[in-house]
Amino acid sequence: MSHDGIGPRAVLRSVAFLTAGMLSVPALAGCGSEDPAGEPLADADVAGADRSDIADGGTLRWAVDTVPDTLNTFQADADTTTARIAEAVLPSMYRSDARGRVVRNADYLASAEVVDTEPKQVVVYRLAQQAVWSDGREIGAADFAAQWRALSGKDTAYWTARNAGYDRIEKVERGKNDLEVKVTFRRPYADWKSLFSPLYPKEVMGTPDSFNDGARKKLKVTAGPFTVDKVDTEEDEVVLARNPRWWGDPAKLQKIVLRAVPHDKRVSALSDGTLDLAEIDPEAARRITVAALPQEGNTPLMGPEADRSAADALHSWAVANGSDEDAADEELSARKKLRKKAEKYARQQKALGGFEVRRSLEPAYTQLALNGAEGPLSDERVRRAVARALDREDIAGAVLKPLGLPAEPVGSHLALSGQAAYADSSGALGKPDAKEARALLSDAGWVPGGPVKEEKEDTKKDEGEEAAGSEADKKGKKGEKGEEDTKGSGGSEDSGDGDGDGDGDDGTYIVGEDDGRNHGTGDGKAPQDSGTGTGQLKQGGAPAGAYAPKGTAAPARADTAPVAKDGKALVLRFVLPSGPGSKTLETVADRIAAMLEKIGIRTDISKVDNDSYFKDHIASGDFDLALYSWPATAFPATDARPVYSKPVPAADGSLNVEQNWTRVGTDQVDQLFDQAITTLDDSERRDLIRKADSRIWAAAGSIPLYQRPQLVAARENLANAGAFGFATPVYEDMGFLKKSAQGPEGSPGSKKGESGS
Repeated sequence: MSHDGIGPRAVLRSVAFLTAGMLSVPALAGCGSEDPAGEPLADADVAGADRSDIADGGTLRWAVDTVPDTLNTFQADADTTTARIAEAVLPSMYRSDARGRVVRNADYLASAEVVDTEPKQVVVYRLAQQAVWSDGREIGAADFAAQWRALSGKDTAYWTARNAGYDRIEKVERGKNDLEVKVTFRRPYADWKSLFSPLYPKEVMGTPDSFNDGARKKLKVTAGPFTVDKVDTEEDEVVLARNPRWWGDPAKLQKIVLRAVPHDKRVSALSDGTLDLAEIDPEAARRITVAALPQEGNTPLMGPEADRSAADALHSWAVANGSDEDAADEELSARKKLRKKAEKYARQQKALGGFEVRRSLEPAYTQLALNGAEGPLSDERVRRAVARALDREDIAGAVLKPLGLPAEPVGSHLALSGQAAYADSSGALGKPDAKEARALLSDAGWVPGGPVKEEKEDTKKDEGEEAAGSEADKKGKKGEKGEEDTKGSGGSEDSGDGDGDGDGDDGTYIVGEDDGRNHGTGDGKAPQDSGTGTGQLKQGGAPAGAYAPKGTAAPARADTAPVAKDGKALVLRFVLPSGPGSKTLETVADRIAAMLEKIGIRTDISKVDNDSYFKDHIASGDFDLALYSWPATAFPATDARPVYSKPVPAADGSLNVEQNWTRVGTDQVDQLFDQAITTLDDSERRDLIRKADSRIWAAAGSIPLYQRPQLVAARENLANAGAFGFATPVYEDMGFLKKSAQGPEGSPGSKKGESGS
């Protein structure tokens, strides 16, 4: 969608041999009186406060993932920090509200409306009278026109990453006065509100050189409550300063410092006072929650001195009783290291008492992607069997319930609950049904208890297969002989170092898991992958009864026995990224693997390098199953089309998949998107989007699972900041509470937090 992400679809054929054109799509709830869009599953959690209760001044230190390579959001290497900076320093004609719907930004836009549809669509923008750039020049038609020319796609000298919508504009001109901008479209464009947000000054957009290089590390001219003071790559931070020319409510904060801090270092940064606000993982959230609870004081036996005395006593006793003195010294050294680590942990916990965890759900969802390009998943019946085997409620509950967040599965590929286009269309695929899933597999020729060809002794894995299975193989060899090396559904134990670097939340090409695991072979060793997702197993290499010589009767539990076809077992390569913050995806993958095992599908879970996960595996199609997330968008007709469009052959013979990494698509879905993008009637457009989503569900190229959790550690006296959910942050309202607004006793973080520095 609008940021990094992924999606899918495919033609349909089940036991009843339905085709895409014959699919029965449920009647849309929108035809009745109840709005199927519903409400957001979770509200924003930002410690909202009136501006009068917020102190003037202070510096907010806010953790980000990176110092961006560019400040131009329209370039290919722009990232989420680029977008955050743009929100604070540049105009946006529209912003997102708490329900994920676009609303006019009154600081810049007095009004905007479609004034003509025939012969051409014409939109007239009337700008706010006080809206000016930081150099004093009025925001006007020249800026709109420069951005259109740069992003229209006509001049290839501009290194643009996207031009959706701008390529439909015919001309941009001054209206009746300087505050009016008239935009004429050559083709109807329903998502016109997505344009000119953010809006860059003509000084950036006016020439290819200024566009390509001029806005990468600095923005001389801005128009928001803040300006870009400096981008400091040595200190890994971007400093935003209050804009003296801002005409709206003046910013409460003097500065915002966006500091790049890795997720596994954020607990330390929070506790040592160098951060005030940071997205965190579930383990860090647990630590902060515990730190906020009333703590009993240390007794003499629990203090460091008592611990040191105990260690010294142990050393003396060991030497006196004939133990080797070197061994005793090693034991003493180990205990001292442990004590130091415990002392550090205790200091951190005390400091974390000044923070709280603010919780919501991100405007993004995690999905299971099924690669339909080749192998068994190229058969839509197998994809549908995988989908029907999943208990999405169980998966959502495993991720969200422990965090105290609503655990409701996502029912749409194209919107989230509360957004205008949302409707639960998962009924087009069907409810979880293991019996129906096995029937689909059988119809596709995959039957339980089937014979598996023996592997020739001289057969060798290629390098890719060996790398993929190596971690799982090593894992299996560690266990006792005969012990199953399959993890339970709860995920792995935390081996954290006391610095909050345990499990993290999964995400849009951002989460990872650690060690790879094989599910269902019983011996803890990964089956050999043939390269098409079908593993070739030796006779006797699986659990007793799973496979038998040809002609042997199927075992009593044939309904859960591994399935095979043409002498090959059905083994799907499940690829996950590795790295910090990986346990959420690992838990999800384990549960999915267990669900698939119940219908006879085995999974070979492979952990790959976090940095190469997306480029070398997802985008290149080197996976059968994968987990990643897509951001929600208020403009699915524009943003979601490249994610779900049918791949087409390119001139050089390659397959152009755009952002459809599952390689699954249908002509009918493409047609529905094309209709939606040109339909200016809001109600009709929503119906078209929902119909498209029903067909995407039926194709089973990707299965939405749950809305991503959003956990933010915030200093207790920081107001109007935290887990924003759908809403665009209001940067000018952020700040630290006055002492008088903190309650009779103040808050634990007030002394450090009022100045924010």
